[in-house]
Amino acid sequence: MNILLNPFLTNFNSAPFQTIKNKDFKPAIITLIEEAKKEISTIVKNTDAPTFKNTIEALEFSGQQLDRVTSIFFNLNSAETNDEIQKIAQEVSPLLTEFGNDITLNEGLFKRVKSVFDNKSSLDLNTEQTTLLDKKYKSFSRNGANLDQDKKHQLRSIDKQLASLKLKFGENLLAETNAFEMLITDKKDLSGLPEGAIEAAKQLAESKNKKGWLITLDYPSYIPFMTYADNRELRKKLALASGAKGFKNDALDNQNNVLDIAKLRYQRAQLLGYKTHAHFVLEERMAQTPEKVITFLNELLDKAKPAAEREFANLQEFAKKMDGIDQLEKWDSSYYSEKLKQKLFNLDDEQLKPYFQLEKVIDGAFQVANKLFGLQFKSIDTIDKYHEDVMTYEVLDKDNELVSIFYADFFPRAGKRNGAWMTSFKPQYVKDGVNERPHISNVCNFTKPTKSKPSLLTFNEVTTLFHEFGHALHGMLANTIYPSLSGTSVFWDFVELPSQVLENWCYEKEALELFAKHYQTNEVIPMELVQKIKESASFHEGMQTLRQISFGLLDMNWHGKDPSFIKDVKSYETEAFKNTRLFPEVKENCMSTAFAHIFQGGYSSGYYSYKWAEVLDADAFDYFKEKGIFNKEVASKFKDHVLSKGGTDNPMTLYKRFRGQEPKPEALLKRAGLIK
Repeated sequence: MNILLNPFLTNFNSAPFQTIKNKDFKPAIITLIEEAKKEISTIVKNTDAPTFKNTIEALEFSGQQLDRVTSIFFNLNSAETNDEIQKIAQEVSPLLTEFGNDITLNEGLFKRVKSVFDNKSSLDLNTEQTTLLDKKYKSFSRNGANLDQDKKHQLRSIDKQLASLKLKFGENLLAETNAFEMLITDKKDLSGLPEGAIEAAKQLAESKNKKGWLITLDYPSYIPFMTYADNRELRKKLALASGAKGFKNDALDNQNNVLDIAKLRYQRAQLLGYKTHAHFVLEERMAQTPEKVITFLNELLDKAKPAAEREFANLQEFAKKMDGIDQLEKWDSSYYSEKLKQKLFNLDDEQLKPYFQLEKVIDGAFQVANKLFGLQFKSIDTIDKYHEDVMTYEVLDKDNELVSIFYADFFPRAGKRNGAWMTSFKPQYVKDGVNERPHISNVCNFTKPTKSKPSLLTFNEVTTLFHEFGHALHGMLANTIYPSLSGTSVFWDFVELPSQVLENWCYEKEALELFAKHYQTNEVIPMELVQKIKESASFHEGMQTLRQISFGLLDMNWHGKDPSFIKDVKSYETEAFKNTRLFPEVKENCMSTAFAHIFQGGYSSGYYSYKWAEVLDADAFDYFKEKGIFNKEVASKFKDHVLSKGGTDNPMTLYKRFRGQEPKPEALLKRAGLIK
């Protein structure tokens, strides 16, 4: 193909979605890898003595166009993929891994970086420059630069295999999710389901030329059915299908992928001189060691388990009284929890949903950002989108200066993976005196509008939207010099603080009054409902906490030990769950084979960070509540010391500058109702 016609090889600011074709990606990536190699070669061949500027800064700003194109490509592979894109991903991933290794195993380059690193005490570097230097040095040392040639070759081989296995794991999971359909043809099997869920199921069936109501494993279809459907057998069928993803001994099975990924990660860590993959990962986290993580999780377990067991016993008793259920199963959990919650608080999602129209919730998030940080969001149609559902905005400050471009993509579709995430199409950085502003994206999976109703969110979806928007603000408000330290480029157990802290505004009267308005009458949500939301916030918090701890411990079991002896994924997982199990074991189901966070995403040895960040967020929000949830002084401190600083300094240092003290876990335990 004619490289000159490739839009990726021209200067572009926002991603040129309308002009790119799938066939453009691979040639562009190959060409840009070669260009980046030339930039590296220029640094290595420089005859001047290595300095921070000619080596560390030059390396930081090398390969920028390649970074842009690969971020666009892999974002599409998550949000708008197809067979062709997946095939290209399998082809380019090894090339990119190889290129990454070409850099980290380049002896001439490492020699120059090491020379600057060894002389850092004599250099007059500021905090951000010192952090960048440390990060660059570690990117070599933690990736094999100090190894001999044989071991370097082993490392390259492991990294290529891992890149391919992680992609395969994700592809299998997406294919499993898309393959399952439960067509309901008898209306009585819809008993208990809210009207909106029934309408959405009918619309989905019609879109596939089927008669009846279609239920799938996509969250907006799966969650309402598991929560409201009276038909226990159909709930069981759906739960078993969801729990068996990647665990059917067929072409889409992930058991060997899980074992291979865990074993290769362990081998890689050993090669680099670390005891386990978790020891390797946690060196670059606030938690620092696996022992500290396990202690943290077990201390929480001690507090949460008695509460969880009490809640489970109450739920079991409630189900028995209500329907004569002798043994509560996993497919009963959401259903009876919702019924008990309705009884205790006279509150259910269907009561709340009319007050949470998607457009108004988005506007509410924007208003909260405006009140806290002075941001304005202006809808624009002048930049390309990768799908018609995507909404695009200019984000401006109080002086109408551009802060960021923002993409919002909120509805499920076949080419989009489940879940919710924040990502970026362009990082923030300062180069040649120009502060390049970031292009940030939020991707979620909420129920689409139907013929009779707009998109109405459950309260859980409202907090999800605010959560991802918190990550987005971390990206948007970035104000650092170097792209690799900008925005969400922070220690993994710190990255959830901005997202989780923003969820707190969803429970506050002052914030809810801005956007929780009935989609038909525009009536503000009644304050007794707000009170019930707050009271019910810690409902089954013991069980929820136990669930999160169980995932964190499973992660540490896979990555904090030598996995080479593991023969059977299911039995190993069962053992890992033994101290956190409430429900009977389901032999047909396995969590690990669908645990994308740790086997596909970046959460390996890091799942604990959700609870870790909850300690930070509860403590941080206590400060806001003390001074007022829209207090400008506290908001400015949070923006100046946390949101804008990215990874330029140690996160605990940044947190203490904002808060004036280290976080205290009591705030979380109190909020969760686990201590008085």
